[in-house]
Amino acid sequence: MRHAGALKATTAAQPLDYLDFVRAKIITLPPLGLPVAANDIHPILKPHQAAIVRWAVEGGRRAIFAAFGLGKSLMQLEIMRQIGLQLGGRQLIVVPLTVVTEFMRDAELLGMSPVFVRTTAEIVARGETGLFLTNYESVREGKIDLSLFNAASLDEASCLRGFGGTKTFREFMRLFDGMQYKFVATATPSPNEYVELLAYAAFLEIMDVGQAKTRFFKRNSEQADDLTIHPHKVDEWWLWVNSWAAFVQRPSDLGFSDEGYELPDLDVRWHEVPSDHAAAGEEKGGQHLLLKKEAIGLVDASREKRESLGARIGKMMELRAEDPSAHRLIWHDLEKEREAIERAVPNVVSIYGAQDLGERARKIIAFSDGEVQELAAKPVLAGSGCNFQRHCNWAIFLGIGFKFNDFIQAIHRIQRFLQTKQVRIDLIYSEAERAVRRTLEEKWARHKEMTARMSEIIRQYGLGLAGAGDVLERTVQTDLGEVEASAAEICKRNRLGEFIPDWIAYRGDTVIRTREMRSDSVGLIVTSVPFGSQYEYSPSYNDFGHTDDLDHFFAQMDFLTPELLRVLEPGRRLAVHVKDRVVPSGMTGLGFRTIEPFHARCIDHYRDHGFAYLGMITIVTDVVRENAGTYRLGWSEQCKDASGMGVGLPEYLLLFRKPPTDRSNGYADQPVTKEKPMVELESGEIVEWDDPRAKAAGKSRTCHLVPDSGYSRSRWQIDACSLYRSSGNRALTAADLEGIDHKSIYRRFRALNYAAVYDHEAHVALTESVEARHALPTEFALLPPHSWHPDVWTDIARMRGANTVQSEKGREQHLCPLPFDIVDRAIKNWSNPGDLVFDPFGGLMTVPMRAVMHGRRGAAVELNPDYFRDGVSLLREQDAGRATPSLFDLLGMEAAA
Repeated sequence: MRHAGALKATTAAQPLDYLDFVRAKIITLPPLGLPVAANDIHPILKPHQAAIVRWAVEGGRRAIFAAFGLGKSLMQLEIMRQIGLQLGGRQLIVVPLTVVTEFMRDAELLGMSPVFVRTTAEIVARGETGLFLTNYESVREGKIDLSLFNAASLDEASCLRGFGGTKTFREFMRLFDGMQYKFVATATPSPNEYVELLAYAAFLEIMDVGQAKTRFFKRNSEQADDLTIHPHKVDEWWLWVNSWAAFVQRPSDLGFSDEGYELPDLDVRWHEVPSDHAAAGEEKGGQHLLLKKEAIGLVDASREKRESLGARIGKMMELRAEDPSAHRLIWHDLEKEREAIERAVPNVVSIYGAQDLGERARKIIAFSDGEVQELAAKPVLAGSGCNFQRHCNWAIFLGIGFKFNDFIQAIHRIQRFLQTKQVRIDLIYSEAERAVRRTLEEKWARHKEMTARMSEIIRQYGLGLAGAGDVLERTVQTDLGEVEASAAEICKRNRLGEFIPDWIAYRGDTVIRTREMRSDSVGLIVTSVPFGSQYEYSPSYNDFGHTDDLDHFFAQMDFLTPELLRVLEPGRRLAVHVKDRVVPSGMTGLGFRTIEPFHARCIDHYRDHGFAYLGMITIVTDVVRENAGTYRLGWSEQCKDASGMGVGLPEYLLLFRKPPTDRSNGYADQPVTKEKPMVELESGEIVEWDDPRAKAAGKSRTCHLVPDSGYSRSRWQIDACSLYRSSGNRALTAADLEGIDHKSIYRRFRALNYAAVYDHEAHVALTESVEARHALPTEFALLPPHSWHPDVWTDIARMRGANTVQSEKGREQHLCPLPFDIVDRAIKNWSNPGDLVFDPFGGLMTVPMRAVMHGRRGAAVELNPDYFRDGVSLLREQDAGRATPSLFDLLGMEAAA
């Protein structure tokens, strides 16, 4: 894949046009392989096989997901033959041991004589050129030196399905890293299992898994690796998969005749046997159950398999009696099931994990050749790669389970192209396993649906993205976009005397739109910048989250930040909400998760573009929720090995300033000024806080501050603190209400905030009551915000001496729109009434909404059309005098109910 992240905003030669930068994000997979002429393909290959071979060799790194019987082994052999003809050297195909004989047979058809090897010594002894076969175990255990090969293919690459969690996957990713020509082939990559497809892409070095997750999926913050594809990304996802993987279900998908490739009918028969309700068990309270509950989890399902074994064996024998002489497969999952099968069917041939690999292969080949009548096996051992259709068209599943891939692979050992008879599948399950059957049938239906979807795409576009590039390019926005603004009747005059709207919202690319804004026109910028490439917010390539990595993200920011500096008034402030990122262990290469200090990268970025850094405010969040989304901070992991334990990640509000025109005193060209508060005496007279009468009355406790009459020292002591607590209140989104009742929302929010909601105004009122008595110290903060969170230290005594100044620490996370109170405090602290407050990443228009509420003007740019529409709706509601719906309004409804 082309890595657009290598592009920078400027080069030594000339500036890169912004839209060229955006267009460079469009997914392209330039050929990494070798050209192959059509007449160079071996004539024995069918037309669809020849087309796939040419596409794969020219691509260099490709996946062949061709249906059963379309000739994957022949295609892999021809791919290796083509590479050998052009490059010489050695090529390797890694195969399950049970299909070595099948490959040898197919190789003879191509005039090839591959050598099966298990060690590096055997390879060296055979010479410097040629095709070699080996088994997965030899590669995984390091017995094969892969540096001896210039190309490799994994047949039935099921090892990669254990993405990140198996030794085989980790070793194969490491051992094959950097090999230019590599391929995978399997008939059953489940389109439902996105992580599996991501694993194949990672092995082929098409795209990093973390990058692909960000680009196409919304993540469940409460469940790690629970991926749901963005609805607007479905088409792009399958177009991307089609660029490196051939999901071919039949030759006609590629425009060729299906003659000779008609898939035989499938006769599926379900057989339910009664459960033993005498073993129904009891409820937690001790109440005995009359009937067994459905086996829903893996533990319950395994227990039910053991308890129903006798009834299932009885049903199996009843089915066998229909045709005692038939060749049959008997699939099972447990060793006890195998033992029961062997007792019931004395002549059955079994394979199992403890067998010698050679003996296992001989038995499988004997059944494939029709020398054995009945074979008993686990799908995990014989369900991949084996071709049994020549002498068998009947399979009995002694039980069923949740592993759909094993199930569908086992079925297609006999239901495949070139099978001449109708295929019969008998599935035996117990009464308590009805839920297991439902789950299996649902996965099967989704599998059929998604494979049909892939057939449609490949028919429309062919192999690769040749015809789809223009479809993807339509998501690049090049114009200014639409504009919404407050009604003319509520427009106000600015400092130049111009009538301008209270708020203005732009839908479009923030770089394109910000370039059109007038220089030195913005009094304050408040924004929550996209967190690098961690989240995407729209289907457009203009989206800043739609980037390869952090370098690529900041390369796009290089276009925006100079414009932000230009439009900001001299001396005024930029406040940027950020959060550090967790880097998964699979991306670090260290075997454990680390932290990407995103806030530090942001500080360097803005300083590089001329902003002065003023400091940062720490905003604590919830470590428990963060751990649920990353499994990084778990109690169990802490108990296993505390050396790998991190801490929660806080959010930060980074504070920057544009230098003023006059740098002799450091004041802004238009300073943000505040009046000191007024004091009401016992007589009712109102005087300034500095008035001697106010000081005297304060000491005698006969006065109080007039609320909201000015900026108090109390408020200053809290505002100047580098720790912010937030109530969490924000604008409601549609996602807040989807499928969640009020009680659930309330419980979630209560858990987030523990026992109470922090009230900033109440905190200020408390300190102001002390200030009114002139008892508030000027040397230190008497009542600072205190954190309940152990990762932010606010109990350090900073007054022990000049040489004992301490620093605070903090960590933790953010997924929702900016809380109102954080924006409110920024607006009131760092802007004047009437100023324009701007957010280049507007989201739900929180910043312009709160700016107008506090007597300022607001402007924002938002690329996502749904966010833009909802945000404008909230702004108009506010214009009409109606309160903006908020998260706390929803909670208040629950409390009232």
